[in-house]
Amino acid sequence: MPQPRASDYAYCEDLLRRDDRDRWLASLFVPQPLRPHVQALYAFSLEVARVREIVSEPLLGEIRFQWWRDALEGKTESGAGANPVAAALLDTVSRFSLPEAPLIELVDARLADLYDDPIESVAALESYTDVTCANLFRLITLVLDGEEAVAGLGVAGHAGIAYGITGLLRALPWHSARGQVFVPSEILRKHGAEPGDLAVGRASPAILAAIAELRALARTHLETFDARLQSIPDKTRPAFLPVSLCEPYLRLMEQPGYDPFKTVIELPQWRRQWSLWRASGRWG
Repeated sequence: MPQPRASDYAYCEDLLRRDDRDRWLASLFVPQPLRPHVQALYAFSLEVARVREIVSEPLLGEIRFQWWRDALEGKTESGAGANPVAAALLDTVSRFSLPEAPLIELVDARLADLYDDPIESVAALESYTDVTCANLFRLITLVLDGEEAVAGLGVAGHAGIAYGITGLLRALPWHSARGQVFVPSEILRKHGAEPGDLAVGRASPAILAAIAELRALARTHLETFDARLQSIPDKTRPAFLPVSLCEPYLRLMEQPGYDPFKTVIELPQWRRQWSLWRASGRWG
């Protein structure tokens, strides 16, 4: 396995600070000795999530995803060592005896991002967000509290689905511009919405109703998460701090004049820091 350098972990933090500020801010509430390892997991997720944005065709994306699979399976040690995110990730996996399967599942789920196939059902969307978001929460609880984290695995699923759906709703302007549709077809049909309206960014009443149902779905998982949070060990709760930003984002989507294809859903940094600080005290 490649030996990580301090600069590899520093690279992961810089990457998050620049491109995933919510998770970076949340990671600052993790105990300092464990923080670089949490940031390595988040940096890996970010690198995999943005493959669609940086490749010119799906085949090139598949090659990148295969590289990550090989790295996780120990087939590209020298190449992985040259990649700071991979080096920090593999060191974290080894140091905390993390299972590799959830990381490979995350890579495989992101393969669908390379294509424009619609998500057919709510169950399929929940499965996608569970693998791409909840798997990270599960792994971070293991970093924070080892085997005791088993008690939090059920919580991670609801946290990840809520966080994932909220993120997809925030990203609607960008997904629409490149032809990706993450609103399940069954919800679109239920409201009589045309998939073509999503593709061209037309905020019809039917589209707005479908998106409102997705917000309600995110809140259903948030409510279950909140109800179960107190049942998990104290040391694992900082893993879930990013979820505290979901409700403020969802409320922004309900303000007058909201256009899911034009409105940028963003909180000022002070508000994000305040929400995370408040949650850290309430959940502790």
